[in-house]
Amino acid sequence: MARLTGKCALITGGARGLGLAHGKRLAEYGAKVMLTDLDAAAVTAAAAELKKAGLDVHALRQDVTDEAGWDATLQATVAALGGLNVLVNNAGIAFFGDVETCSYDNWRKTQAVNLDAVFLGTRAAVRHMKDHGGGSIINISSIEGIIGDPNLAAYNASKGGVRLLTKSAALHCARQHYGIRVNSVHPGYVLTDMVKGALATLPADAAAAAAEDLKTNKTPMGRFGTAHEIAELVAFLASDESSYSTGSEFVADGGYSAQ
Repeated sequence: MARLTGKCALITGGARGLGLAHGKRLAEYGAKVMLTDLDAAAVTAAAAELKKAGLDVHALRQDVTDEAGWDATLQATVAALGGLNVLVNNAGIAFFGDVETCSYDNWRKTQAVNLDAVFLGTRAAVRHMKDHGGGSIINISSIEGIIGDPNLAAYNASKGGVRLLTKSAALHCARQHYGIRVNSVHPGYVLTDMVKGALATLPADAAAAAAEDLKTNKTPMGRFGTAHEIAELVAFLASDESSYSTGSEFVADGGYSAQ
C-alpha cells in the first residue's frame, strides 16, 4: 500500500463525495494529503476522521475561485506536507438548465467553480512544480465534458473546457520539459452529494425517474459508479505508474459514453 509514499497531494472540494474519496485513497497508498473546501467545518471534520484512521491528512478552507487565495493555499500546503507534487482539481457544482432556460447567474457560477478554478489551480501548480521536481495534475472533468446533455448547458460547457484546458496545459509542460503531467478524469454517474443535490431540484417523481433512467437505461453496466472506483483511477494518475500519460482523458462511466 506504499505506491504513493513520498507524494504530497492537494485535493480541492475534499469535504465530501469524490474529493473525500480521492483523499482517503491517496492517503491509504502512503501520500500526505491536504483537503481543501469552501466549507471549513466539513473539511476539518473529514480530515479529523481520516486522521483517526492513522492517515496523514490535513484540512484547509479554500475558495477555489479566489485567484489570490491560490498562492496562499499552495504555501500552506507545502508548509504542512513538506512539498506538493500532486494536485487534484476536484471542486465542482452543477445546475440543471438548457441553453434557453439557464440563467446567466447559474452559467457564471458554474464556469467560475468548474473551469476558472481549474485554470487557477493548474497555473499555480505548474508554477510551483516546475521548480520542485515536477508532478502530476489531475483535473476532474466528467463524461458531460465529452458528450452533450440538453439539460446541462452550463455544466457541459465547463467540463468540456476542463477537457481541452488539460490537453493545452499538458502540451505546454511536456514541451517545456517541466516533468509535469496533466490528465483529466471523466466519471460517469456516481451518487455524490452534488448529483443528489441536482436531482433534488426536480419534482420527486421526476428525480426518481431520472435516476432510474440514468442507471438502468443509459448505463450499459446497469449501475451507478462508486467514489472508490474513481479514486482508484486518480491514485493511478498520481503514481509513477502513469509516467507516460499526459494530455489524456480517462473515462470511468460503466460504458455510458461508448454508445
